[in-house]
Amino acid sequence: MDVNIAPLRAWDDFFPGSDRFARPDFRDISKWNNRVVSNLLYYQTNYLVVAAMMISIVGFLSPFNMILGGIVVVLVFTGFVWAAHNKDVVRRMKKRYPTTFVMVVMLASYFLISMFGGAMVFVFGITFPLLLMFIHASLRLRNLKNKLENKMEGIGLKRTPMGIVLDALEQQEEGINRLTDYISKVKE
Repeated sequence: MDVNIAPLRAWDDFFPGSDRFARPDFRDISKWNNRVVSNLLYYQTNYLVVAAMMISIVGFLSPFNMILGGIVVVLVFTGFVWAAHNKDVVRRMKKRYPTTFVMVVMLASYFLISMFGGAMVFVFGITFPLLLMFIHASLRLRNLKNKLENKMEGIGLKRTPMGIVLDALEQQEEGINRLTDYISKVKE
């Protein structure tokens, strides 16, 4: 599988001003989910830079706890994804309630890390960057270039790290799912 790194988007596109941000429609969860997935894919390198800066600061202040926190989160996430592929109950929960699935992973990670005394490092070094990404992805309105890039990712023309993580969480835009299903039927 060939993985491409998404380009770093211009910072004035990432933070364009209040005219390109809007509160999501909380009544239409699927539209909100599409906006979040779309923005996570499009701005993934910008999110990585912001998260890396925050992780670096926390890691500088407490390197052992930051490394321990990162390892625990990766192991817990991998364990939950494995369970979702092998247990129907977990698979259905992940598919129906992806936010709950991620919150369970984060809570399990928190409890494991707090046993070693690194709870504040977990909160500021891991959870806070994820929360900032989610808030930005929820509020940032999509543009045409954003939608086009995501269609290419969804039909398999490009594979990116965020696309792999979202596939593991079984989160794609609904339109991409329909297009991918159609292409696979045509191939048959």
